[in-house]
Amino acid sequence: MIRNPHDDAELLALVRRYVTPERRYLKLGGGLLRMENPGYGQFMRNLREDAGVITADEIANLLEGGWRERRTAAWLVAVSRRTEFRERLGSLLLASEVCCAGLAYCVALASFGTARDADLLAAYLDRYLRRPELGYDQAVVMGALQFIDLNLGGGHADRFRQPGGLWQQWLQDAPHMKGDSDPTPFFLSLIRRLCAFVDECAEAL
Repeated sequence: MIRNPHDDAELLALVRRYVTPERRYLKLGGGLLRMENPGYGQFMRNLREDAGVITADEIANLLEGGWRERRTAAWLVAVSRRTEFRERLGSLLLASEVCCAGLAYCVALASFGTARDADLLAAYLDRYLRRPELGYDQAVVMGALQFIDLNLGGGHADRFRQPGGLWQQWLQDAPHMKGDSDPTPFFLSLIRRLCAFVDECAEAL
């Protein structure tokens, strides 16, 4: 069950503290790559500071909210290197209960960058590449998985991308992908740039 901050005073207080100031939840994603100084630097400092002070219980509470709360929480997890939330983020990604949070989960898992993170991303692809009618986060997950492969090796994405494999079949069958080229290079680049932002935040933290 997804908690609604308007019906939950505890969650509402966390939203006001971490999610909505300066519309943070809207900027966490590709939008932050278009920000310029001094706003960019201030945004990074504020995110870094909050990642340093938010507690594990507060993160867990945010992850029970809607997409705004979950997106923000995943970014705070990534910046603070809270790898203890790895399995939780993987479960939320796989469940896909809300929209607009998948990229944040992927950034966190890709920034952790271990074989287990690759397994969690692969589990998503195993399920949702078989559902071409669902235009979910298949492409961004593939970009995140390839990002981990580039850093770890191991070729976790290879079994999906072999000729005639699930990735090729999904590209062919997904109605929203008709006539489009493989989007993986775009999403691989996006994940790389967002993980670089996370790394810069985390190093300063």
